[in-house]
Amino acid sequence: MQDTFQARGSFEAAGKSHKIARLSALESQGHPVSQLPFALRVLLENLLRHEDGVTVTASDIEALVKWDPKAVPSTEIAFRPARVLMQDFTGVPAVVDLAAMRDAMKELGGDPSRINPLQPGELVIDHSVQVDAFGGPDAARKNLELEFERNGERYAFLKWGQGAFKNFKVVPPETGICHQVNLEYLARVVMQGDDTNGGYAYPDTLVGTDSHTTMINGLGVLGWGVGGIEAEAAMLGQPVSMLIPQVVGVKLTGQLPEGATATDLVLRVTEMLRAHGVVGKFVEFVGPGLQHLSLADRATIANMAPEYGATCGLFPVDDETLKYLRLSGRSEEQIDLVKAYMTEQGMFHTAESATPNYTDLLELDMGEIEPSLAGPKRPQDLVKLKDLAKQFQDDRKSILEAAGAKDHDHRVTVTSGGETFELKNGSVVIAAITSCTNTSNPSVMVAAGLVAKKAALKGLRTKPWVKTSLAPGSKVVTDYLDKGGLTPHLNALGFDVVGYGCTTCIGNSGPLPDEIVAAIDEGNLVASSVLSGNRNFEGRVHAKTRANYLASPPLVVAYALAGDVNIDLIHEPIGKADDGSDVFLKDIWPTNAEIQEIVSSNVTRQMFAESYANVYDGPPAWQSIHSPATATFDWQEDSSYVRLPPYFEGMGPNPGEVHDIDGARVLGLFGDNITTDHISPAGSIPVDSPAGKYLISLGVEKKDFNSFGSRRGNHEVMMRGTFGNVRIKNRLVPGVEGGVTVHFPSSERMSIYDAAMKYKADNVPSIVIGGKEYGMGSSRDWAAKGPSLQGVRAVIVESYERIHRSNLVGMGILPLQFEDGVDADSLGLDGSESYSIHGFAERFQKEATPTGGTVDVTATAKDGSVKKFQALMRIDTPAEAEYFRHGGILNYVLRRLAAMS
Repeated sequence: MQDTFQARGSFEAAGKSHKIARLSALESQGHPVSQLPFALRVLLENLLRHEDGVTVTASDIEALVKWDPKAVPSTEIAFRPARVLMQDFTGVPAVVDLAAMRDAMKELGGDPSRINPLQPGELVIDHSVQVDAFGGPDAARKNLELEFERNGERYAFLKWGQGAFKNFKVVPPETGICHQVNLEYLARVVMQGDDTNGGYAYPDTLVGTDSHTTMINGLGVLGWGVGGIEAEAAMLGQPVSMLIPQVVGVKLTGQLPEGATATDLVLRVTEMLRAHGVVGKFVEFVGPGLQHLSLADRATIANMAPEYGATCGLFPVDDETLKYLRLSGRSEEQIDLVKAYMTEQGMFHTAESATPNYTDLLELDMGEIEPSLAGPKRPQDLVKLKDLAKQFQDDRKSILEAAGAKDHDHRVTVTSGGETFELKNGSVVIAAITSCTNTSNPSVMVAAGLVAKKAALKGLRTKPWVKTSLAPGSKVVTDYLDKGGLTPHLNALGFDVVGYGCTTCIGNSGPLPDEIVAAIDEGNLVASSVLSGNRNFEGRVHAKTRANYLASPPLVVAYALAGDVNIDLIHEPIGKADDGSDVFLKDIWPTNAEIQEIVSSNVTRQMFAESYANVYDGPPAWQSIHSPATATFDWQEDSSYVRLPPYFEGMGPNPGEVHDIDGARVLGLFGDNITTDHISPAGSIPVDSPAGKYLISLGVEKKDFNSFGSRRGNHEVMMRGTFGNVRIKNRLVPGVEGGVTVHFPSSERMSIYDAAMKYKADNVPSIVIGGKEYGMGSSRDWAAKGPSLQGVRAVIVESYERIHRSNLVGMGILPLQFEDGVDADSLGLDGSESYSIHGFAERFQKEATPTGGTVDVTATAKDGSVKKFQALMRIDTPAEAEYFRHGGILNYVLRRLAAMS
């Protein structure tokens, strides 16, 4: 290792000596480290500690320490996160890939046991619980039984991985949501020095296979979401290649007024930052308002960084951080280390800390925050509570028109559960307290409990057409709701605990009653959901809810009582009391003092200690799973959950030549805002879809389909579901929603999967064309893996979401971007053309690591006319060029490890 800046030394903390890569060494040499944003100081320490003259050079360090806030990012650095966090939806395919790499290593003549995480990998099983049972005391037990029944193969595989791989831990089901478990237990803030890192103490940093990894930024830990393939490479010791980012500061002032919640604040932050434009940038929160935000409030804001478009949303470490570490059961030795280390490095924030230099500095007065929701299909579309009833009228019209239907006011009479009622546009059929964003926050969870208590005591009841659910982020939540006497009142309104994990927010909302579904279909109704989640993209929550609104947990309870988003909850009654009098929302809304009294009295350090005392043991069903201790996995040919993927089939020790693309056909022609939810399979598996037909061919009954997320370890299911979202709109088939396309030159209409397989069988490459912000949303590796397996060679769009573009490169797909001011429409492209893309193969022959530049695209119409244009090659860094040359990041890593074996 090199030490150009003489930064390496030692310091004392908690009675121990630790090595340190000291930032003050640079300050003393005239570099203004103290003016850098806190997030960049973390990256700077990472470079200092890993300076080796090869992956990290003195010039890299100088580029970061001389950071120009206004400069367009252009300097690549190698970031080595301290650990990797996974949830089971995205984590299972990562472990599948690692297992497949062991098989491939064996084929290449190497030692398969060399394939191990070199950085700690921690996987929390939280995405497999589904809300089948609800509204009763046995809901959680029934859902857990179904979870193990459906996911036995996956869980046995993960248990094998926990035993087979070194440096890999699995947190079993029924523990909590991965980001909350990370916040409450896994995060270190400062890592302890040991032999594997040369005895250094250093900042806890991470990347995660879930975009909401950013929640840990609320604790002062720098981390963000990446694709599963990038996370796997990080676990295998590869640095995360990144450009030194711009950093936008948000100066928070004031404090939340009476009646407003942290959810309302984050929805406003999301709206503000989306409007400003922070895609690909870091965001950092500073200002006097920090002293009025609890750690849980900060985590709520940090969690939704993907929704406001940023790579991360960091809150610097301060006294509130230490207070939370103590509350959540961390040792005093660890807390002392955090305080000493962060102070030594100039990373501990106080009221006297100077405001760093930022690319832009925005200001938000929290005193102006009002109760709000966001929707009906994007988290940045803020709607104030007082305006929702009126806004829904416009939402309804636009939703129906987009589906090719006329606006209407149909009402359908329904008899269900012994009651008869009417459903109409705006009827709330799902009310879910769910997701990592809010179930990490005692203030909003207690507020929900108090709304339920006040409502229940007045005799209000949830409307019979509403499917209610409560999925806490950890068992600590259940403990303080129980201790605070709020659980019985939540249960009285149908908000019984349905499980511990991600549910409605990721599409695991389970089935609606048949009568409700039939009524929605009969009336072509725009049914609604209200959930305390962070995602409400089209088709995500439930296929039958076309208007989905994000809201705070207490507002979720309120809308379950109202049963209708057409009601103005500010001015109209929410229901009637037992005595027949009108009850308004203000009558059941708790004061901040009421909330704080229960939080301070009932959220204790002991709760955290007891909840995490045996965190890796799991429920009896997990403990009873048997998994053999073998170096390689015993793949089962008849498995419908875990299959050996084909990524490494026929792979030699050296990469082949890169070839230009000729005669490609368009698999999909899309507009703006195509999310990874549109691309990557998620939610339920339709029986008549290619994936459903495949499962039936294996003898799987419809009731056992489970979800796409649970079957991410089976590439056969996933590639059949790619581009299969029920709300995706392919402009090759105007007026049609769903994964349908036109095959050329036959002009035959078929599923996107079937067309892709037909092209592959005929050795015809395929491409995808899109608009702005292509790939926005969750960091789903299957949004890149699926198209790769379908034969997609290139994607041409107006702009990308950061993670998805990187994932495309990681799977060997060429990401191209229209030049400014140009798009498919301006070029007159309709998707029926045959495409050739030239110019990149020659560069790969002549240059070691070609990045940027342009390629030549030729579109030939069926009448022989030709359109030519240039597109930007979005291979942005030398490391990405290496990955692309090898056909993907995993191929690159595997070849390197095999060469060393």
